[in-house]
Amino acid sequence: MYSRRLELSVGAFVLLGALCLAFLALEVSGLASTGDNGTYRLSARFDNVAGLTTRAKVSAAGVTVGRVVGIRYDKATAAAIVDMEISQDFAEFSEDTSASILTAGLLGEKYIGLSTGGDPNNLADGDMIYDTQSAIVLEELIGKFLLNMSSEK
Repeated sequence: MYSRRLELSVGAFVLLGALCLAFLALEVSGLASTGDNGTYRLSARFDNVAGLTTRAKVSAAGVTVGRVVGIRYDKATAAAIVDMEISQDFAEFSEDTSASILTAGLLGEKYIGLSTGGDPNNLADGDMIYDTQSAIVLEELIGKFLLNMSSEK
């Protein structure tokens, strides 16, 4: 009887641990629903998105305010258009807000950082952010550095 109780308690402990790991995995991956009060959509035009993916976070002042929901190529401008869903809780971005593609951590995860400006008018659903800074491509920087080194000799 004692070994049966021990086996059941160990099994319950393992099951609880597996559930905790599943919850943690959903939270870290961003796949869990946040239960927010709705979202609105903003778009931004970038010359180079280099490694940015859908479901990448959108942050302002280090706080996650939304997610990237789509990336498409605009033939007319030869640029990438990034569509973002921003939580209604953060609806105070001014019309002169700038968007930058930034890198987080050592693994190089790309995300969008928003910096609000001072315009009294706010962005609305479907608006475009025109002031953008594209991703820094490490290969291009190394190539320019090597080119400068060779031209100095």
